[in-house]
Amino acid sequence: MTKPDTSKLQGPLKEAIDADLGGYDDFVESFSAAAATRFGSGWAWLVVNKDGKLEVTSTANQDNPLLEGKTAILCLDVWEHAYYLHYQNRRPDYIKEFFRVINWDKVSENYEKALKQN
Repeated sequence: MTKPDTSKLQGPLKEAIDADLGGYDDFVESFSAAAATRFGSGWAWLVVNKDGKLEVTSTANQDNPLLEGKTAILCLDVWEHAYYLHYQNRRPDYIKEFFRVINWDKVSENYEKALKQN
């Protein structure tokens, strides 16, 4: 995470999001849906699959994409403890704000490492 609105998606990760997920807006929509529709506690993930492609997924409770052989490069905690103090039951507001503080340089670094592992 970083200060709000200070990091920009660019480079190979942006190109992969465009190619694999239909562009940034489609990524935001699918990631937000994965986070908002996760019933109860869990996580939303941007992962690199075994074929080196990006996917958006979500998992319940303590489960994670490693169980399916995928490498997480970005995640959002949607357990109530993560947002209730500031957002109460307004999970969609928490999710929307998350996109303002993503450190895209770090996510890009995670992406490059994941590609090398595949």
